[in-house]
Amino acid sequence: MTSYGFILPGGSASQQLEQAVLAEQAGWDGIFVWEAAYGVDAWGLLSAVAASTSRIRLGTMLTPLPWRRPWKLASQVATLDDLSGGRAVVGLGLGAIDPALPSASGEVTDRRQRAAMLDEGIDLMRALWRGDNVYEGEHYRIQTGAAEVVTGGLKTTQNPIPIWTVGAWPRPKSMNRILRCDGVIPEYHLGEGREATPSDLRELVAWLAERGRTGLDVVHEGQTPADDRSAALAMVTPWVEAGATWWLESRWGGDQHGEEKMREVMTRIEAGPPR
Repeated sequence: MTSYGFILPGGSASQQLEQAVLAEQAGWDGIFVWEAAYGVDAWGLLSAVAASTSRIRLGTMLTPLPWRRPWKLASQVATLDDLSGGRAVVGLGLGAIDPALPSASGEVTDRRQRAAMLDEGIDLMRALWRGDNVYEGEHYRIQTGAAEVVTGGLKTTQNPIPIWTVGAWPRPKSMNRILRCDGVIPEYHLGEGREATPSDLRELVAWLAERGRTGLDVVHEGQTPADDRSAALAMVTPWVEAGATWWLESRWGGDQHGEEKMREVMTRIEAGPPR
């Protein structure tokens, strides 16, 4: 069964909260927000959404883990999971290079190092959620004398909290990371500027199945019209048939905080998911 989520592109915290509440009322299954270097705090916003909704899943699309402190992120996600009654999802990736902020703040920009930090960060977050009091890695180390120091009284509702991670298809190193996670956010590297097709997604799903991962969430992101349900279904159906378990509606581009964009987002949310 396919689920349908909406990625909120921007706006103030109060605008995005209003959009999220409307999304639940309109029948969407998930709301996802993005983490900017500076902007509305994703986890504060999602916690407010958790208090204002009862059913919809809540997550990020996506969190650049190598530029976060994994223990802090683990705390934020677990707190959201508790407040929402087990509705948290965290989408992870390397993060897009911002030519200004990382260099000014001393953040790591080397892709190989960020990939290693992403791998360790995933393991560390999982260790903390399990209540482990020791983690030893090249980039991160935690060791305390008592487990309660690590857990801090924080327990997750879901076990485990779903971690969706970007997988660069068909690059083996990137895809092998997905085998340790709960979902894949495909990033297609097909050469010669070729756009991805449902056949590419079908191959990705088959690759996972060959390695024993048949129950993962598989994400596809796209844009469908609000006023033509037949056209929306025609766009979504081939991806669902290829194996997508989540269709994420997106509205990128333009002034992502402007009034016109906010009207566009509200109109599409109100029309409901393209089931």
